Amino acid sequence: MFTPVPALAHVDMDAFYASVEQRDFPELRGKPVVVGASDPTRRGVVSAASYEARRFGIHSAMPLRTAYRLCPQACFVGGRMDVYAAESKRIMAILRDYSPRVQPLSLDEAFVDLTGTELIFGPPVETLRQIKARVLRETGLVCSAGLAPVKFVAKIASDHDKPDGFTVVTAEGLLDFLHPLPVQRLWGVGPKTLAQLEAMGIATIGDLDRLGEAELERRFGRWGLRLARLARGVDPRAVEAEAPAEQSVGHEHTFDEDQDELRVLERTLLELSEKVARRLRRQGVAGRTLTLKLRTASFRTLTRSVTGSEYLDQGLLIFQAARRLMTDVDRRGEKVRLLGISLRKLLPRDAVPPSLFSAESPEREARLGQAMDALGERFGRDSVRRARLLGRSQP
Repeated sequence: MFTPVPALAHVDMDAFYASVEQRDFPELRGKPVVVGASDPTRRGVVSAASYEARRFGIHSAMPLRTAYRLCPQACFVGGRMDVYAAESKRIMAILRDYSPRVQPLSLDEAFVDLTGTELIFGPPVETLRQIKARVLRETGLVCSAGLAPVKFVAKIASDHDKPDGFTVVTAEGLLDFLHPLPVQRLWGVGPKTLAQLEAMGIATIGDLDRLGEAELERRFGRWGLRLARLARGVDPRAVEAEAPAEQSVGHEHTFDEDQDELRVLERTLLELSEKVARRLRRQGVAGRTLTLKLRTASFRTLTRSVTGSEYLDQGLLIFQAARRLMTDVDRRGEKVRLLGISLRKLLPRDAVPPSLFSAESPEREARLGQAMDALGERFGRDSVRRARLLGRSQP
C-alpha cells in the first residue's frame, strides 16, 4: 500500500510588486525601485522594495520619506494593484495545476500540498523545481520555494536563501535545520515574547527546545506548549484550500483610518464574529474552518486559516479563534486597513453531532446567541450588543 510522505511547499514571489514594475518597464531593471507613490515626499508607506533598494536599508512598511532619505536616487513608483492581482491569479493557477490544495496567504505567497502527487508528477522536490521554472517562464517573475514535511518549516525554508532560493528540509534533517535558527523565526514570536525569551537566555530555536515543554508551559501556559511543539518541528496544521464563496459565511470591515491599536482591532474582530455568528444561525449552519483576512496600510492582503475539531456558530467562540489567528500574522509593523473573518466547511446545525460543538460553555453561549437574535429581530440588530462593544461605532 502506498503511504505518501508529507510534502508541503511554500512559494514566495521575490520582491513581487517591484519585480512586476521592473519586468514591465525595462528602464527600471538593475535600479533601486520603491513601490508606494511616485512622489516620495507624500505621506505614505513603502509597499515593496526591489533588492537593489533593500541594500540601502529600505523595506516594506517604511515611511516613504524615510526611504527617500536613505536612497534619494531610487525610482519611486505608484502601485498598480490591478496588475499585481492579475499576476497573482496567473501564479495561483499554475500552482493549482499541480495540487488542488493551494492556500494563498497574500497576493505573492501560498502553500501547496504536494503530498501524494509523486504518482502523477514524480518526486515533490522535482515537482517544486518545475513549478519554480514554470512561474519564471510564464510570468517573467522569480520566486523562492521551500519544501518540508510540516507547514511552518516550509515557509521558513522559502525565506532561507532569497532571492531565487530553493530549500528542501527532510524529516530526518528537520531539527538540524531548525535548531540553529533565531527563535524569532517561529510563528507568533513577536517583540514582546522575544524579549521574555531573551531574558531567559534563549536565543535559538534549539535553546527553546532544550528548555523543555514543562518549563515553557509553566512560564507561558498553553502558548508555551505551542512554542515547545514548534521548536520540535511539530505542526499538525494542513494546507487549507480556498472554498468557493457560496460555501462560506463572512464579514469584513475597512477602517476610516489605518489602525494598530490592539484594543480597537480586537473589538472590531468581536463585532465581525458576532455578525458572522448571526448569519450562521439564521442559515441554520455551523462552520469548522475559520479564515482571518487582514489588509495592511500598504495594501498587502494576508490570510490565516485554521480547521478545528469542533463546529462553531457562536460569536464569542469565533472571536477567540480569530484572535489566536491574528497573533500569527506578521504585519511587519504596518497598520491595519481592513479586517475580515469567514467560516467554511459548513454543515446544517442539525447534522452536527453534539460532541462536535465547542465544549466551552456551549449551552450558555447558544442560549445567549438565541436571545440576541430574538432581541435583534424585534428591536433591530443593533439593539443588543456585548458589553465590550459598547461605546464604539459599528464597523
